[in-house]
Amino acid sequence: MAKAEQAKCEQFPSASSVNKDDSLPLLSKTTMAEKRRSGGSGILPDSKPAKTDTEKEFLSQAGVGVLLRGALLKLVEARSEDPIGFLADHFSNLASEPDNGAAGCGDAEQQNTADEQQQLARAMWHLRLAHHSQRSAFNNNVRIAYDLLVQSGQRRRLGGGVRGRLYTQMLRLLCGEGDVPESTAVPLLRRIQCHDHEAVPFELFRQGVLTCAVFSDYVRKSRSLYVEICPCADMAAERTLCQAVLETLREALDTSDCADSVRYLEASAKIAPCKLAEAMALAHNPGQTQTGPSMEPQEFEDAASALFIERVRPVS
Repeated sequence: MAKAEQAKCEQFPSASSVNKDDSLPLLSKTTMAEKRRSGGSGILPDSKPAKTDTEKEFLSQAGVGVLLRGALLKLVEARSEDPIGFLADHFSNLASEPDNGAAGCGDAEQQNTADEQQQLARAMWHLRLAHHSQRSAFNNNVRIAYDLLVQSGQRRRLGGGVRGRLYTQMLRLLCGEGDVPESTAVPLLRRIQCHDHEAVPFELFRQGVLTCAVFSDYVRKSRSLYVEICPCADMAAERTLCQAVLETLREALDTSDCADSVRYLEASAKIAPCKLAEAMALAHNPGQTQTGPSMEPQEFEDAASALFIERVRPVS
């Protein structure tokens, strides 16, 4: 029995004997706390920084930063009143890449047409982002639209330039979105459109887009001039007054240095109110009631548009 007790003591030494033995130091409270925090290990886990690095690498490899930066720049250019809706349209537009998957021989033509219309819709979206007065942003968006339409034609032919058919279709859409009636836009389109088989270079493309954008503003300006001389909304303006205003508009266009279509719009906008009032006074005596022939708004708009169109250089 005594031998058993002695063996037990040798197997489990007392605390006093442990403290005297330098080969078995006690763990400090600090060391024990560290072990508890680390789940029993003396090394703290380093998984969080590794995860952060992985997330950064993923975003960098996916190009998310460039994507978001481009979207925000477009939003600043457009200054949309609905930022969320604008960004949703922007990313939806980016996601609508043409499906270049394999297509059967029978539906190849149909697939090409669908791709062209999809690229045309994307090009129009970019052209709506900035007004032509924002020249730098406008020109940048025109270049993007041009490149999109060039890509849509590369599956059919080799060589640079937008197909004339797509170019003309785009000009017609621009005039329509600018609230220009088709009957008013047709004479302008005849001057700047190209044949279906022609390849349109960028500078001609840019000038055509700019001309349509300016023409839309010019038509709206002519409507405001008609409102100035129209006595009331339900009554047509007197023809003599309309002719006087049109003559004043002609003089403004003739005396301006119209190197491009933007100058025509600037000239029409700079018609001084006193100049307009003087022309109206010469054409209409005070106190005289309207007894002569009148001019309808559409006739006045067509006449004003003709002054613009006759100064646009035809595409040779």
